[in-house]
Amino acid sequence: MIFVALLILGALLGCVGAGGAGLTITMLTVGFAVPIHTAIAVSLSCMTFTVLSGAISHYREGEVLLKLGAATGAAGIAGALAGTRFAFLIPAKWLSPATAIMLLLTTVLLYLQLFRSHLIADYVARNKRTAAGSVFYIRSCAIGLFTGFLSGAFGIGATAFIQICLMLFFGISLYHAIGTTMMIIVPIAAAGGLSYLAGGMMDTGVFVQTLAGLTLGSFIGAKFTHLIPKHILRYLMISMPLIGGLLLLTH
Repeated sequence: MIFVALLILGALLGCVGAGGAGLTITMLTVGFAVPIHTAIAVSLSCMTFTVLSGAISHYREGEVLLKLGAATGAAGIAGALAGTRFAFLIPAKWLSPATAIMLLLTTVLLYLQLFRSHLIADYVARNKRTAAGSVFYIRSCAIGLFTGFLSGAFGIGATAFIQICLMLFFGISLYHAIGTTMMIIVPIAAAGGLSYLAGGMMDTGVFVQTLAGLTLGSFIGAKFTHLIPKHILRYLMISMPLIGGLLLLTH
């Protein structure tokens, strides 16, 4: 049943082009009573594999800034390890609502990116000229540590957080932000997943079913993306973390 449910979820995620780490956690905890720590472990581990193919694809399209991705991703590993250690100390009854809040914040960030990008346009342009030298490394390390911590502690991919930070503090385009974010998430997710595995919080059976369902579903769903009008896709993208956060918060 987990495989079937994640197959359907994966198809929906592939159709709208969303990562879905938070929704995976919601599906596992709300739908199948998987403990929140285990759900986070499974989500992060699956994300390592599902995002890797996306990162390769974006790199081939020239949409990955390697220097920025490497610096931010390296710092993200440390952030993810710290985040997992933090999550180990939080009781499940507190970790679930905290993860839900992160999903709701993701909705807000996606709304800014998709519907109110003009509000940050001037700030993005200014920072494009200042992100050089030591400032480049300070900003990339700070973003990596912060978003890596969020991923490790709450299991979310932190995609929206990373993208908007890259745009705001490095002045890069949305396309480069999307591609570079894919590269950054790979080491963060891998470090977080391995940390949960070492902590004995991984359920291999749930992981295999989830990974198989998401991978196959995303492949199928991606073939229908072009059939959905762009304005509807934007609403679908922000509605998914919103629904996931509300379900997890009220569970």
